Amino acid sequence: MSMVKEFKEFAMKGNVMDMAVGIIIGGAFGKIIASFVSDVLMPPIGLLLGGGDYKKWALTLKEGYEGVAPVTLNIGAFLGNVIDFLIIAFAIFMIVKGMNSMKKKQEEVPAAPPEPPADVKLLSEIRDLLKKQ
Repeated sequence: MSMVKEFKEFAMKGNVMDMAVGIIIGGAFGKIIASFVSDVLMPPIGLLLGGGDYKKWALTLKEGYEGVAPVTLNIGAFLGNVIDFLIIAFAIFMIVKGMNSMKKKQEEVPAAPPEPPADVKLLSEIRDLLKKQ
C-alpha cells in the first residue's frame, strides 16, 4: 500500500475529521472568549478597581534606564488570560457534563431482548404443541 493511499485512508476516518472540526471551532470559541474578557468583562472591573487599562497593570521589578525597558510582572495580562481559561474550562465542563448525562440516559433505557434464532423458535413451537397433546 502506498504511503499516500494509507495517509488518505487515515485522514478520511470519521474521528480525524471530527477532531479537525472540533479544533477549528475551539479556536474560534477561544477568540470569542478572549474578546469577551478583554473588551466586555475587564474594562468595568478595571474601572471599579481604580480605572485604567487592566492590561497595563504591572509590578515593576527593576526600573528601566537609558533606553533599556523596565523589568515588570504583567499582572493585568496574566489576569485576563486566567479569566479566559476559567470561562473556557467551565464551558467545556458543561458540554462534557451534558454529553455524559445524555449518554447515561441512553444506557438506562433497556434494550429489547434479541430475537431468538429460527431453530430455537421452531423447537419452542414443537415443545408447545407437545404440551397441548
